[in-house]
Amino acid sequence: MAFPNQAMSVSPQRKMGRGKIEIKRIENTTNRQVTFCKRRNGLLKKAYELSVLCDAEVALIVFSSRGRLYEYANNSTSFLSPPS
Repeated sequence: MAFPNQAMSVSPQRKMGRGKIEIKRIENTTNRQVTFCKRRNGLLKKAYELSVLCDAEVALIVFSSRGRLYEYANNSTSFLSPPS
């Protein structure tokens, strides 16, 4: 049922998006470690998805602030050699 006094145009609703963060070093050690862990896992997942979706050779190496190595390679036999 339409009412004659109502405007016909309805403004579109704004959706909540992710907030922007300032890209700078996190000073709090605990927060920095938690952020590193979460982002590392996300980065490894993205590397895997890229290799599967695009049939790409992907290699990823990440070192933590403590010197710990994290790596991903979708084909470990040709880890650093270019495709022929």
